[in-house]
Amino acid sequence: MEIRKMTEQDLTYSLKLSMYAFQYELPDSDIPARIDKIKHHDVFGIWDGTQLTAKLNIIPFKVIIQNKEWSMGGIAGVATYPEYRRRGYVKALIVHALQQMREQNQIISFLHPFDIAFYRKFGWEILTERKKVMIEKKDLHMAGAISGSIMRFKKDTHHKDIENVYAEYAKQYSGMLSRTKEWWLDNVYRDSSAAVFYDNEHVPKGYILYSVKNNILNVQEMAALDYEARVNLWNFICQHDSMVDSVNIVLPVNDPFPYYLKQPNVKTEVFPYFMARVVDAEKCLESFAFLQTSENVFLHVSDEYADWNNGSYLISEAGVTAYKEKQGSHCAHPPKRGITMNINALSAILTGFQRPKELFQLGHLTGSEKEIDDLEKKIPVQTTFIYDFF
Repeated sequence: MEIRKMTEQDLTYSLKLSMYAFQYELPDSDIPARIDKIKHHDVFGIWDGTQLTAKLNIIPFKVIIQNKEWSMGGIAGVATYPEYRRRGYVKALIVHALQQMREQNQIISFLHPFDIAFYRKFGWEILTERKKVMIEKKDLHMAGAISGSIMRFKKDTHHKDIENVYAEYAKQYSGMLSRTKEWWLDNVYRDSSAAVFYDNEHVPKGYILYSVKNNILNVQEMAALDYEARVNLWNFICQHDSMVDSVNIVLPVNDPFPYYLKQPNVKTEVFPYFMARVVDAEKCLESFAFLQTSENVFLHVSDEYADWNNGSYLISEAGVTAYKEKQGSHCAHPPKRGITMNINALSAILTGFQRPKELFQLGHLTGSEKEIDDLEKKIPVQTTFIYDFF
């Protein structure tokens, strides 16, 4: 089995495998432009002679966790030709990708799973959920007085104000992408429009990213920095009542919409979205801003596919101290103190999707109740969310 990084000349083979596996077609004339977009990806493939059999993309990102940027490797485009499946090729690519991300100092990894259970085996855990609110035309009642102004933008009229609102909104959450202008233009807008709310001082305070098709208004993103922005963006949506039969809005689970509406009894779906995985436990723990308490906590972490994470980590007022397992060693007796967890649990805790006490109740952490309580006090409350897709 040979794994190698693809050159720019190899990327045509990667695209053809993606088209076959994900069942879409690109005209030959569009392939050069698509290759140009993925040249900055690290694409790894397994070859059988000259035949590409399986491949995986690593996309370099920055994500916002605890209001600061972390380097993240985004896993995408995992695909295998059917005749080469069930040979362990995807497993080999994932293990290789973890090693590559560590070498690139990408301390955490995100992916959008085709199957949550499949990626859980390799250490990824649910990062966030999202809710989709479905509103019928009869419930499009405006809320509050109209103020300020709304300006609409498209991809070709993109404005820095939208980026600024997003950047401020993203600070509320753990897991939002730090977006570049290029990412906005190439991956955010697509065929959608943006409507930006400006207050009476002409300060941008919120936006929605939306499209109208087949009498349905789909809001892919809604970011409001205050109540005034929230109300005016909703009122803008309601002004489409002569054009649409229904409205769908995607939101973080903790967003209070539609509580403040005249009729909040609307259909809502909540579902898991992205997954996250700690790539380098020591660097993640060192980057994490623990709350200062007088108690010391030992974490004993196991990671089947990234053995550099195996070991114990002392969290104290002085910082994080790592005690790594020696390669090939095995402790015959379990540690007498400290909290034992796998890399999935550590990932859920550091991103903020689960609390230590919740995981303890689910049987994903072992330790004394006092130790769990001590860890709980060190972990600041975070809300996870991500709007993007890759």
